[in-house]
Amino acid sequence: MSAVSLIERQQVKWDKLTSLLPKPTEALPRLNNLLKLCANSSYLKTGESIHAHLIVKDLLSRPEDAWQINSLINLYAKRGEAHHRARKLFDSMPERNVVSWCTLMKGYQDSGSDSEVLKLFKSMLISFKSKPNEFVATVVIKSCSSSGRIKEGKQCHGCFLKHALTSHEYVRNTLLYMYSSCSGAREAIRVLDDLPYCDLLAFNSALSGYLEHGGSLGEALEVLRKMAIEEDLVWDEVTYMSSLKLCSSFRDLNMARQIHSRMVRLGFHCVAELCLLKHGGLLHGLVVKSGFRSHVMVGNALVNMYAKSGSIQDAWKTFSGMNFRDIITWNVMICGFSHHGLGKEALEVFEEMMVAGEFPNRITFVGVLHACSHMGFVEQGRYYFHHLMKRFNVEPNLQHYTCVVGILSKAGLFEEVESFMREAPVQWDVVAWSSLLNACYVRRNYSLGKKVAEYAIEMYPNNSGIYILLSNIHAKSKEWDGVARVRSLMKERRVKKEPGVSWICIRNQTHTFLSEDNQHSEIVLIYAKVKEVLSKIRPLGYSPDVAGGYHDVDAEQSESNLSYHSEKLAVAYGLMKTPENSPLYVTKNVRICDDCHSAIKLISRLSNRLIVVRDSNRFHHFQNGQCSCCGYW
Repeated sequence: MSAVSLIERQQVKWDKLTSLLPKPTEALPRLNNLLKLCANSSYLKTGESIHAHLIVKDLLSRPEDAWQINSLINLYAKRGEAHHRARKLFDSMPERNVVSWCTLMKGYQDSGSDSEVLKLFKSMLISFKSKPNEFVATVVIKSCSSSGRIKEGKQCHGCFLKHALTSHEYVRNTLLYMYSSCSGAREAIRVLDDLPYCDLLAFNSALSGYLEHGGSLGEALEVLRKMAIEEDLVWDEVTYMSSLKLCSSFRDLNMARQIHSRMVRLGFHCVAELCLLKHGGLLHGLVVKSGFRSHVMVGNALVNMYAKSGSIQDAWKTFSGMNFRDIITWNVMICGFSHHGLGKEALEVFEEMMVAGEFPNRITFVGVLHACSHMGFVEQGRYYFHHLMKRFNVEPNLQHYTCVVGILSKAGLFEEVESFMREAPVQWDVVAWSSLLNACYVRRNYSLGKKVAEYAIEMYPNNSGIYILLSNIHAKSKEWDGVARVRSLMKERRVKKEPGVSWICIRNQTHTFLSEDNQHSEIVLIYAKVKEVLSKIRPLGYSPDVAGGYHDVDAEQSESNLSYHSEKLAVAYGLMKTPENSPLYVTKNVRICDDCHSAIKLISRLSNRLIVVRDSNRFHHFQNGQCSCCGYW
């Protein structure tokens, strides 16, 4: 193409642009709207052309030009230029208003520069020309929250009280989240109690914050109880997800059933996380197309979505492509790798975080200690817990102590575990005892396992998981009297074993399977597929694990029972309904059994597929006959 043609094409583009620009007699709001459109899309070049036009027309040098300068600051801040062009424009303004300050603060926040937000806010207060409004307050408190600066957050809270800003809904909710997620104490409860009226957002903010803090489950439960007695309060999906997560943390099946009952009674429908993966990919594409990829909060949400949906590779790609990261970004990636059993990768991200100068918090060390547990890094785990946490002034809570129990017991250091648990200044919960009991089962320390289980059953008589593990220990030891006693005790106390349920999403529809299910419309074909697959993996080394079965069931019946566990049915259905070599994503509500674990490893090899199973403990990535958990879960 000739140079003349290129010039002509550029002239056409310029003519189209100038036709949109305001005429000398037109008001400037139209131009500001055009700049806003450029900021919310990927039209940076168009915005730069408008900027040039304003310079030529001398529309950026007067005090009354603040609105179009604010629009330009917004444009460059949203394009990741908060530290450069946006700040340069801000510094050159003849006169600033509250929008000017707030726009640049938001730009800094989106780029992960929370410290710059607080510096700018102090400068704003010193200038005395602009008073903060509710939007400034929300941005500032969010920065205190995401960076863990609770001391500065309390100071800012006092400032906003003086300016009568805490009555605004968004300011109030941001304060609740900051106190619950950062301090871990009762400040958020006190804020709730002081409010004349609490809406759903206020409760959700406090509940989510306490859950994120990790060591404040008691306070989270108190918030949930306050919500339950509010008759006119209609819960949403955030409330239900947070409350079910709380049940999981407490391992409280009865509370989970009550919440499930409420969901059914009120007609609330729950689309499964693994089924959202396809929609998440579409949303990611929309984010990139719309120009929001540089926003830290958007990036964090995408990394979290991919990690929880089972696609840890996509989570890592998104994380690696982020230009700016905050503490949440690092935590989501570290905990994501850890939850997927990729301990080495989690620790590598932690090291990268240290190099980047980001300070770890409680959540960071939960992910790091979990990673050490998965990898069997006992000495490294000790170092992180006893030394590095002290260096960063992170006070260990119950979660951290429980992680150490997992590290030591997985390594078979049971004497040290016993000593550690006796001396630890915490009240051990059912999660810690279950972690130790599971390690005894895996490490075949059945004598200690029986003692632990008997103690835990007395402490938590309604927790079915403890009974099941104790029964399995007796079965592995061929102690059938012990198995019978456990079953009798469960019957006497009306403790029911939670039925195994698995889900798989095929073409945006969730299919649910129970063990020995006969309700699915294609169950005959599914059973035939299971039988076919199991026969094909026998030559690869599969042998049904009937050793742990009940003594009053013969070997043939026991093998038949094992064949049609819910996860096998879900995997078989996925093999039937998806293209060859495509990955399968399955969710199970309880721990995957030993036999299914062995079978799915070989099925992944036979089918040449990645099969991701998320059970109650972790993600399992089955590929080429191996599992990411290395046989420990």
